[in-house]
Amino acid sequence: KDPQDKEVLLHYSHGNATNYLEGRMQFHSEDFSLEILNTSRQDGQLYEYATRKDQQERVWQVLLEVYEPVSPPSIEVLSLALSNGSCLLTLKCSAERGDSIAYSWAGSPRGHCAHNGSLLQLSYPQHDASLSCSCQASNPVSSLLATFQSSDCSQEPAGLCP
Repeated sequence: KDPQDKEVLLHYSHGNATNYLEGRMQFHSEDFSLEILNTSRQDGQLYEYATRKDQQERVWQVLLEVYEPVSPPSIEVLSLALSNGSCLLTLKCSAERGDSIAYSWAGSPRGHCAHNGSLLQLSYPQHDASLSCSCQASNPVSSLLATFQSSDCSQEPAGLCP
């Protein structure tokens, strides 16, 4: 496709709008916005907005990015070990679906779980059941949480946490 070829979506002149993609786009004359209905990945592209008055033309370009929302994340216990009365854990947070997912951890006691990335390494006293770490899976259009609750380390199963 020639980059100079452009598909006209809407033409507005002297108070009258002609929508060339009726049913796919909706023009709002009160604020001159154009709404894409039932957005899909194919709508992610470069758009131009042009105005003309007499012999002068102004052109703006807008890059539309379309993201799939993140699915509910889950936390998996990758490793578990006892060492000198401490429980050593490696947790993995993951979401099955979503674009450009970022992972971050937080919890209580405050600061104990603070970390960015899908993997979290923890160390806490073996019989401490008060640690709570939440993983946030997010992207520009959505954000969801999963939470890990510590328990007696000797009874902690490896695998997925609800």
